[in-house]
Amino acid sequence: MSEELDAETLAFAHRMFDLARDGATAELADYVDAGLPVDMTNDKGDTLLILAAYHAHPETVAALLARGADHSRTNDRGQTALAAATFRSSTGAVRALLAAGADPHHGSPSAVETARFFDLPDMLTLLTAPTG
Repeated sequence: MSEELDAETLAFAHRMFDLARDGATAELADYVDAGLPVDMTNDKGDTLLILAAYHAHPETVAALLARGADHSRTNDRGQTALAAATFRSSTGAVRALLAAGADPHHGSPSAVETARFFDLPDMLTLLTAPTG
């Protein structure tokens, strides 16, 4: 983006990312419903979904997914929302992301790699359970 954002716009964007971090599901959903891009990213490439997943807010994750958030997006470090939720051992967020079709092997490190590296056997079992 070649043009600079004004202070008011930047403050609004920061507030939206804070809503995702804080799990303010209803308020964030209202903004998305009113036209906020569901896949907007911050300066590190984190989407609202990645932030909600990392901060272990399964209800916010589910609300963003229901509004079309792209679960396959990666941040600038190659991390996905599913890997973030796995790292935080957020069973609810992991289940919501898997139900939406998130690939446990996508990203670097992937959610499966994250579970193995941080010795999270419950998360690994959840990520590798047969679907059907």
